[in-house]
Amino acid sequence: MSQPPIQLPFSDKYTQTHAQAYLDKHRDGLARRLSHQRDLQLARKALRLAGEPTLVLDLPCGAGRFWPLLAEQPNRVILAADNSADMLATARASQPSDIVARVRTFQTSAFAIDLPDRSVDSIFCMRLMHHIGESAHRMPMLREFHRVTRDTVILSLWVDGNYKAWKRRRLEAERDRHLGRGLQNRFVIPAHQIESEFAGAGFTILGHFDFLPLYAMWRVYVLRRGDR
Repeated sequence: MSQPPIQLPFSDKYTQTHAQAYLDKHRDGLARRLSHQRDLQLARKALRLAGEPTLVLDLPCGAGRFWPLLAEQPNRVILAADNSADMLATARASQPSDIVARVRTFQTSAFAIDLPDRSVDSIFCMRLMHHIGESAHRMPMLREFHRVTRDTVILSLWVDGNYKAWKRRRLEAERDRHLGRGLQNRFVIPAHQIESEFAGAGFTILGHFDFLPLYAMWRVYVLRRGDR
C-alpha cells in the first residue's frame, strides 16, 4: 500500500445525489427488482461455494444493498468499505437499523485497502470490475485483494460469449463510427483474459455463476487465494 491508490474517471462521481440515485435505481420498476433478486440468488450461491465465510469485506459496498444478504448468517462479521463517503452515508441511512448495527464501515480504495495482510476470510466485490477497462488497472486491484483476503474473493463483471455482449459490441462500433470514441466507464472483458489475470494475481477459480447463461453479460466468480 506504499503507492497512492489508482484514481479512475468514475471514482469521483458518487456524490450524495448520485449515491441516492444508485440506491433508488435497483428499486425502480419490476425489471430492476427482478434483476436485484437474481443478483441476490447468485451471491448466495457464491457465498456457499466460498464456504460461508465468517469475516467478509464488502468492497465497494455502494448503498449497502447486499448488507441484508450478508447478514443472513448470524455469526458473520461484516466490514463494508467504499471509496465514496457519500455512498457510505447513504448506506447507513437507508438500510435497516438492525443490519447497520452489524456492519463496520470505513472509507478506502479497492486499490489500497486500509486493512492488514490476510485480515478477512473473503472479499465480496460486486459491480466494480466492469468499470475497469485496462488490465494495468485491474491487476493492482487483484493483487491487493490477494494481500487482504486469507481465503476467497467473490466478484462480478461483464464477460463475452453471450448475446448481450455481442449486441453491445455492435452498438459501440456503430456509436464510434458516428460520434467518435467518448468517455467509456463500462467494459466487457473476455473471459479468457480475466481468468488469466486471476491466475497472474495468485488466484484459482473455484467456480462461476452466470446471470442468464448465453444471454446476459454478468458473471460472478469465486476465487481462492493461493500462496505466492
